[in-house]
Amino acid sequence: MRDVTLSDITQLDTIARERDGVLAMDEDAFRAFYEQTSRPVWAYLARLTGSATEADDLLQEAYYRLLRAGASFETERHRRQYLFRIATNLVLDVRRRRLTRPEVELAADADELPGDGGGAMRLEQRSVVRGAMARIKPRERALLWLAYAQGASHDEIGAVLGLKPASIRSMLFRARQRFRHALTGPGRGGGGHAAR
Repeated sequence: MRDVTLSDITQLDTIARERDGVLAMDEDAFRAFYEQTSRPVWAYLARLTGSATEADDLLQEAYYRLLRAGASFETERHRRQYLFRIATNLVLDVRRRRLTRPEVELAADADELPGDGGGAMRLEQRSVVRGAMARIKPRERALLWLAYAQGASHDEIGAVLGLKPASIRSMLFRARQRFRHALTGPGRGGGGHAAR
């Protein structure tokens, strides 16, 4: 191991200041990016986790990790994809923790219930869709949500989920078929098979 000199410390200090410059998005730029992306990312997290409360927590963690990553981005689109990738990884981390420490799942949060007078029919429709989404694989849920709720392209979906864009089309086809079966199939009543 060699001795650290004053010039080494100066170099490290310069590198740290440069890195902090990359980490720090100015407040106005961050606020604009947050306003543009927070709702779609929250909806994505809520759909994957099935919990508004958990989506709130993960959303904050996703932005924190984005700011701390120190990554440079070619475009705003690239920054957005990176944020969705972070969100996906956070959900996967939560699932891994649950596998090692199962938790008791509570009833749906009160803030997830429609408050705009949508009535029992709307609540039932949400319940049916939520149940069907719960019966398909997590990756299929993410594929469907990104494609149809977020309107992401195959390239964007591939970047977020770490998949080859060429395989997205066939994966979406299979996910749609499994979702359709979950909506109308024998497991719809709740006594059917769970996602594998």
